[in-house]
Amino acid sequence: MPTFTASDGTRLAYQVLGDGPPLVCVPGGPGRAGTYLAGLAGAAGRRSLILLDNRGTGASDEPADPASYGMEGLVDDIEALRIRLGLERMDLLGHSSAGNTALLYALRRPERVARLVLLAPSTRAVGIGVDDFEEALARRADEDWYESARAGIKGWLGAPTIADSLPHREQAAPFFYGRWDEAARAHARAETEELSEPAAAGFYADITLDPAEVRALAAESATPVLVVTGERDPFPTPATGERLAALFPHGESYVQPGAGHYMWLEDPKALGGALDAFLGRAV
Repeated sequence: MPTFTASDGTRLAYQVLGDGPPLVCVPGGPGRAGTYLAGLAGAAGRRSLILLDNRGTGASDEPADPASYGMEGLVDDIEALRIRLGLERMDLLGHSSAGNTALLYALRRPERVARLVLLAPSTRAVGIGVDDFEEALARRADEDWYESARAGIKGWLGAPTIADSLPHREQAAPFFYGRWDEAARAHARAETEELSEPAAAGFYADITLDPAEVRALAAESATPVLVVTGERDPFPTPATGERLAALFPHGESYVQPGAGHYMWLEDPKALGGALDAFLGRAV
């Protein structure tokens, strides 16, 4: 895998999938290696995907300072990757928790981002809560896995550490897939292998940013932003994604029918159509 050096000297890795104009992709988790995003290649066939391994994950080195795992610090790693790729401006995608870092990068370095895609993004940076989380869970009550997965959600949310949460995550996983089939099961099982506990634990630690200030920057942003949520995803829900998109003057929301948190697994053609339409526009 190709590598580059972050501003603090940490060696970071990335992989390139496909041909065409680059789409720089930042994985979430938090703390999950970029491998789980590889399926996006089927939804972005006209693009080459640049899949970053965040520090301490996958083929990237652990940093000397654990404090650098924080959400705000990872913004600098995106800039180092842009420089390594030689891109004056880039199309940037952040998934899940990395929606925060991709969003912050786009607001702090607007001249470097042509278009921003936020897939199933966390909205922590802008202070938007998922108000209909319980309602979204309840809509899956007719599934045969429902009671077990509800217990998994309870255990996950109540776990005192990342390590304690891991057994519950796989149990809760069905809620985050539009279809709980073998492909979804395999994808969910891979999380424990792809997850870095220190990176996951450090991502939301010691946050100093003010969500009101982030929202104010978003209101002044000229960057086109596409927020994609899955119809069946409980976190974030479509309503949460629509609230996030509304913060941007050039924001738009796309809700993928029948999809969960990893919408490229359920219907790559539908996701690909939304990405092509958005990324193909002139800026």
